[in-house]
Amino acid sequence: MSGATRFSPGPFQPVIDEVTREANIVWAHLSARPEMMANIGWAALIFVITWVVSGMASDAVKRTSRRLVHKDGDRTLLEFFSQVVRWLILAVGLVAVLNRLGVQTASLLTVLGAASLAIGLALQGTLGNVAAGLMILFNKPYRIGDLVSVGEVKGTVHRLGLFSTEINNGDNVRVFIPNTKVFTNEIYNITTNAAMKIEIPVDVAYGSDLRGVLDILAKVAHAQPERLSTHDPVVGLAAFAPSGITAKVAIWVMPNNANTARTGLMIDIKSAFDAAGIEIPYPHQVSLEKH
Repeated sequence: MSGATRFSPGPFQPVIDEVTREANIVWAHLSARPEMMANIGWAALIFVITWVVSGMASDAVKRTSRRLVHKDGDRTLLEFFSQVVRWLILAVGLVAVLNRLGVQTASLLTVLGAASLAIGLALQGTLGNVAAGLMILFNKPYRIGDLVSVGEVKGTVHRLGLFSTEINNGDNVRVFIPNTKVFTNEIYNITTNAAMKIEIPVDVAYGSDLRGVLDILAKVAHAQPERLSTHDPVVGLAAFAPSGITAKVAIWVMPNNANTARTGLMIDIKSAFDAAGIEIPYPHQVSLEKH
């Protein structure tokens, strides 16, 4: 075989011919009305400019917020406002584009007013997210950078958007939660009080010296490097367990240090109990043999 292989559309040839014919008809119609082509060109230019300007304005608001506000949490309002600015500019640009295409603005507003009920019903979920976002913004149950727990999601607030709240969870995965779900759920803000309690239960054998156990737990708790000195540790006996007596120890730490503090406290308790000869019992299975 010599020469280049030519592409053959095969069964698609009738479709290609039909599309070509329709395109030629549209082109001939537009060529006969140059003012329509000019309006379409201007409308496209207005749309592109509006899109670029909206993005630049939104970024400008964000940059201003970073210069004026020193804490991440205080940028929540300005971050939200930057999105509002973007959508408002896009809405104005859309009206300008439709007006350029010959759609009368007054007629457009009349149509939108008459169709507002239908649009509201169709977009009630989306509009509900916007309303919930505004309520969250004004009530301020959390800010950017706060460690929160919403439903089954726990993590750091990254962004409060018009439609959703973005949270980075413990696996550094960005979770998008609709604002309506956030607003109707219990919100646990772990950062607000700047102190988080860590409580660890531990069982000891029934034959242990309980006062000695409490003394050891108190010493270990006071010696924790992550412990906040503004809160005294709490130790006590909690319950009679099947295999021993349950004691509890609690300390207060900064929320960001919770995992490290919990691990260190457990390691130190185990080491102190081993050194004092205190047994941490566990259930034993006893098999009964038939004779």
